[in-house]
Amino acid sequence: MTSRKLGQLHAKLNTCRLCRAAGHFIVPPAIYSGKALARVMIIGQAPGVTEVEAGRPFNAGSGTRLFKWLGEAGFEEDAFRSEQYMTSVTKCFPGKSKSGGGDRVPSREEQILCRSYLNREIELINPELIIPVGRLAINLFFSASMPLREIIGTEIRVDNQTIVPLPHPSGASRWHQIAENREKIVQAIERIGKIKSVLGI
Repeated sequence: MTSRKLGQLHAKLNTCRLCRAAGHFIVPPAIYSGKALARVMIIGQAPGVTEVEAGRPFNAGSGTRLFKWLGEAGFEEDAFRSEQYMTSVTKCFPGKSKSGGGDRVPSREEQILCRSYLNREIELINPELIIPVGRLAINLFFSASMPLREIIGTEIRVDNQTIVPLPHPSGASRWHQIAENREKIVQAIERIGKIKSVLGI
């Protein structure tokens, strides 16, 4: 039943043009992966151009670093991609930033237009562990006024789900490259590993 409903949601995602209709520059299709029985959900910011080309979330450099972190927590990439669920705050590539220094951050309106899809994904899959990756996803669960150094390395419970955030793994992000911040990432990885062990996944 859940698989069928998730398939119906994916069909809506694949044909959604709400952002384009509102005048936002985005590049479909929606990018996501995973199955209805996933026990872990990763929520990123938005797919990049390499994700669109590959048709899967967290491809290329950002994916390499993310799965290095997850590997340290005991997850193997191929198994994770096939058994768990990966999505993002907004589902389509938002295009490059005007400065040319990376991808454009989805606007508040774009996030709102896409939010019902994310809410439905969480509702249908009901994961036991949610890993928001990057500030945009982290802000779904933590106050935007809190600095990342107070967030990364912690965990909270929301609606019977454990939330363990990670910083954005992009090479354009400097946060994870700062030595004292790496200690926070290690703490987050350790938390994820302990939860993985408790859940037996």
